[in-house]
Amino acid sequence: MDNIQDNTLFLLTDEELSILKDSISSANRIVITAHKSPDGDAVGSTLAWKHYLAALGKDAVVVLPDAAPDFLHWLPQYNTIITYDKHAEDVKKVVNDADLLFCLDYNELSRTEEMQPVIEGSKTKRIVVDHHVGPKIPSILTVSRPAASSTSELVFRLMSQLTGTQDISHDAAVCVYCGMMTDTGGFTFNSTNPDIYLIISELLRKNIDKDVIYNKVFHNYSANALRFRAHIIQDKLRLVETLHASYYTVTKSEMKEYHFIKGDLEGVVNIPLMLKGHKLSISLREDRDRPNFILVSLRSSCGFHCRKMAEEFFNGGGHEDAAGGKLYCSIEEAEKTALRAILAYKSQLEA
Repeated sequence: MDNIQDNTLFLLTDEELSILKDSISSANRIVITAHKSPDGDAVGSTLAWKHYLAALGKDAVVVLPDAAPDFLHWLPQYNTIITYDKHAEDVKKVVNDADLLFCLDYNELSRTEEMQPVIEGSKTKRIVVDHHVGPKIPSILTVSRPAASSTSELVFRLMSQLTGTQDISHDAAVCVYCGMMTDTGGFTFNSTNPDIYLIISELLRKNIDKDVIYNKVFHNYSANALRFRAHIIQDKLRLVETLHASYYTVTKSEMKEYHFIKGDLEGVVNIPLMLKGHKLSISLREDRDRPNFILVSLRSSCGFHCRKMAEEFFNGGGHEDAAGGKLYCSIEEAEKTALRAILAYKSQLEA
């Protein structure tokens, strides 16, 4: 690396590094994928990797199951991403023609949802880079570090180990920083490892403007979105105060009323954790297109960890304190499930 003289940030053994180098060197048609409903880390890591591969003289195509929230569309080369929900045939062709496929920021192929059969059906060799627990994707190389702040952090570490920071462009640095920032809530959680700040210092040397990035992501709401968020907190939040827990529901009719666009409610599930001693927040949102399909987000704090609850009650998983899932039922039944989940963990929540 240019400014860090040791191998503090390196991830791979010599054998793993050789696999990665040889795979990239021999590939002519590289595809980079991420999960359904891509967040800042999914988009940031895939685009950063695309920019880096371009610096090595390799063209790569990013394909995603669907679009990211509007507040991420400014990222460099976001407009080159192909989404399966709008361009299924194009994605199938790109994946089928690929000779190397990267799976970034997901640990199971099921997380690509409708795009899963396309990836499963491809005979292309895969490389997985992820920070979720329990990777289950067959690959020639899996870089799994659940303790990492984000997949974007892992991508930076891989770039640094491969060729040093000289091949990390300004645009790649912007994408890495955005991914790390969004997956840590602006470095307010899962961000105590000192190495994170070594990485940030390297990114700043690429002349990124971290304040501009923050404003583009977090100060990008419409008046409708702000009113919708206020409505959720004032009218929909249900507190189970004796158990330091809460949940809220979001219906299709409310989304229509407030002219909802993707990303408008990003981060609202974190707000109840501002309550003193609050341990658990659950968001239950109706899917606009699929009947009896509920999108679930969970956040936890103060020593309680929500991942197991997501696995047990909501067909999901994720990180210890930031998890998600889905339910196949009405919003009323989903609300009952949330209450059952809270009561099932009563002993941990009331302590």
